[in-house]
Formats: sequence, structure tokens, C-alpha cells
Amino acid sequence: MRAIVIGSGVAGLTAAAYLARDGHQVTVYEQFAEIGGVTATLKREGFAWDLGPLVVEGIGPGEPAGEILAELGVADQLRLERGDRGMAFPDFCIQRPDEYGGPYWRREYLKELFPGESQGLDRYYQFYDRMLDLVSLSHRAERAGGPAALLLKVRLGLLFNKVKRMKDWSAEQVVDHFFKRKELQALYTAILADLVVQPSQCPGLLVPVLNPETATDRRIPTQTRVGVRPGFHYVLGGCEKLVEALASAVRAGGGQIQTRARVQQILVERGRVTGVLLEGGRREPADLVVASGGAQEAFFGLVGREHLPADFAAKVDDVPFMESVMMVHLGIDFDPTPYQPGPLCYYYNSYDIEAGIGRCLQGEYHEGRDGFLIYVPSLHSPEMAPPGHHAVTVYTIAPNHLPEGTWTERRDEMADKLLAEAEKIVPGLRERARVKVVLTPQDFRVRTLQEHHSFGGAAPLMGKSGAPYRAPIRGLWFVGSQSEGGAGVTNTIVGAWKAARMIRRMGKL
Repeated sequence: MRAIVIGSGVAGLTAAAYLARDGHQVTVYEQFAEIGGVTATLKREGFAWDLGPLVVEGIGPGEPAGEILAELGVADQLRLERGDRGMAFPDFCIQRPDEYGGPYWRREYLKELFPGESQGLDRYYQFYDRMLDLVSLSHRAERAGGPAALLLKVRLGLLFNKVKRMKDWSAEQVVDHFFKRKELQALYTAILADLVVQPSQCPGLLVPVLNPETATDRRIPTQTRVGVRPGFHYVLGGCEKLVEALASAVRAGGGQIQTRARVQQILVERGRVTGVLLEGGRREPADLVVASGGAQEAFFGLVGREHLPADFAAKVDDVPFMESVMMVHLGIDFDPTPYQPGPLCYYYNSYDIEAGIGRCLQGEYHEGRDGFLIYVPSLHSPEMAPPGHHAVTVYTIAPNHLPEGTWTERRDEMADKLLAEAEKIVPGLRERARVKVVLTPQDFRVRTLQEHHSFGGAAPLMGKSGAPYRAPIRGLWFVGSQSEGGAGVTNTIVGAWKAARMIRRMGKL
């Protein structure tokens, strides 16, 4: 078939690579000058910074995205290094210790800090192990076939029964069930700030999934008796290497990638896709179109609500979006490790995660006062900065629009305020910055062609999901971080693999 893929993020490239491998004539159209979407690497004057993902989950050997890269024959193109992150709160900090204390050292450390919570921590980690085993078994079941898949599904059912009573709980209810102290409740829900989802609105079973112990210590094994648990890796040289690897898989299958080629319309006749209309008026015929990026932009902007059944349009209307980010990239001329020893640390200035996220959802920008992260990619990839210098990224969540003024008008002011907060951790960032690149929500809206920029994609809200892979128009599919596969690099790669597998199976009917 003649297949067109709209968008060259990791989802679009993964889908294109599989379609090309299956023998289809594939063309990827990307409206921006560079491929990769937000999984790209920005370069200025010898410095390099990643735009989106920092430390990537599930991309290592045997892990979900890692298996897909191996299947496409491009895993060996990536240099990966196991990574972890620190988490700092007003009264304590979780940082990988010098001496390895086993896979549950964080539990024991927290017992020392909060001895009254020892029983709750033991109960939580029993729950944690069950949920991480469910994730491992689910991944194996997706890949298995025949009797093996049936056996794995039976095991999944038996294990799920042990946590079933919590299936309708929110994240807030889960942490309240295990912990009394606000510090521990905040510790296990703080990562939701990244997703701009309040603990009261997030499914509770995701709490351990979003807080794997491997994220806190690169030395914790990912292989268990049940299967592989997700690990975290830095892509050495920047995440553009992942994009380049996937693009090479597309081209190896005979596919083409065209940049500065904006699709203005997905052409539909009698309930079936017939091709696309490019900016400038050129029509390109196709038997199959795979759209990625914004769900509403794809279905309402490119297809048209009039071509969609009302129930499907309602699903697209109901896709829950995250908010955007304020991001400042710096090239500095000093060593930041006396202040932050590792490449990545999250800094939370409040234990009230619910209220902080709620303010962002209401359009209030905290200017870094509620928290931020500092990422120094040149600590694991020295080539991302000139000798004697370092690349630094400071970012925090931000609403798409400011209550007063615009992001364009207030760009420098907001960058300065964020850096002022970051300098409480790493002094001298502003004075000793040789290069500064500021990216606001407005910049991301332009780059992604989204009216509402959703940095991670579809938000994990209770009772809601991303847009379905399969559209009610024959030949039209949707992949990416706003699809039913969910947000994040691994989820978008795995989701594109699932959609390609569905297309393959339908082609055999």
C-alpha cells in the first residue's frame, strides 16, 4: 500500500519503520525543518540540549522500547548509560548513596527518617512489588503467543486480584492509605507534577509504576524472577541519536522522510482515506494515513469533525491534556557538580503537590517557586559542551497562557525568575552563562502545531484515555503521546508498534 505518516516524532518514525519493513511505500511528512518533534536535540555554539525526554525509561535491552529497537535492527546504533535521578524536598533529599544498599535501600532510608511510618512502608513495598510484577507480566503477555500467552494472562489475573480493591482509588487515596506524614505522601506523588495531574485525579495503581526504584539508583537490577522491570537510560550524545536510529530504519525499508512539508488536510471520500493535501496545494494519494501529534489537530483540523461519528468525536474532545513547560538551556563555563553531583535532580519546594498542580491547571505560573529540575547532560555526554564547559537545562511546568501578558512579551522576565530559583541550588548560572536559549509554551506550540501544547501528551486521568489508534475512517490511524497508548517515549514507541501490528493483521484478513 501507499502509506503516508504525518509527523516525525518517535511514534511517527516507529510506525513508518514497521510499515516500510512490511513492504509498503512509506513517506513521512514533517512540517518542521528538523525531524524528531520534541524528542530532538538543540545545538548552539558547541553546546547541545535535549528538548523533551531527559532520562528515558524502558529503552534498554530486553525492555519494551529496547525490544522494538532491536526488532527494527537499530538498537546497536545507540549508546546508552543507565541513569537515575535525585529528588530534593524542603527537609530531606533522596539521592543515590555511594555504597549500594540493595534494591530497597530507599525503603530502609525512609524508615530511618520516619520511624513511625515503618509498617506503612513495608505494606507499600508489598503493593509496589505486585504492581511492578503486573507490568512485567503484561509486557511478556503482549509479546507471547499461543499457550504461553494464555498462561501469562492467567498469572496476570491471579496477581491482579491482590490489588483489585484499589483499582478505583486515586493516587491521593493510595498514599493516604499507606502513609500518615505529608512528606511521604508528597514523595510518592511528586512526579505527577511532571504530568500536571493532581493526585486526586490520577489512577492510584500508577503510583508505584511512576515511582520505580530503578529511577533512584542505576545499580538496581532490572531483571527479576517475573521478568524485566523498567530501567532508565541516558541516550549518550543526546536524544537525537534515538530519532536518527528510527529514521535509519525507515530509510532502510525504502521509506522517505520529507521536512518542511506541512499536511493541510487528510483527504476522505465515502468514509475512506484517499491521501493528503500538502501546503501549496499538492495532493498526494495514499491507501493508508497514520497521523501523529495533537489528537484534536489531527482529527478536527486535518480530517474535519463532519467526517467523524459523534461518539468518536466526543472521545477526541475528551482526551485529557497535560500543560506545557518553561525551559531555559544554558552553556556555562564552570563545573556544577559541587552543587549537584549527578546529571539530573528534581527540586520540590512544597509538600502540597495537589495545590501546586491545581494552580498550574488554573493558568497560574509559579515562576519556579513550587519547584523545577536541573539537568546537566554534559556530565554523561561530554561532547554536548566544549571542554571546560557544561550544558545545563532548567525547566518547570507552565500553563499554555499567562494570566497577564503573553509568553513572547515576558520571555526574558520569566527566564530570569526561573534561573533565580535555580541559583539557590547552583550559584552563578546567570552570570557565567556563555549561551542561553529560552523555550516558552508559545515556542512549543509552534514546533508541535498544537493549539494547547501538552508536553508529555495525554494526561493519566481517572476514567479518561488518549485517542484510539484506529479511526472510524478506513485507512486512518493515530499514534503518538495523545493516543490510547499514553504519554512518554516508551509508551509512544510501543503504541506505534501496536498500531502497526493491528494494521498488519487487518491486511491479512
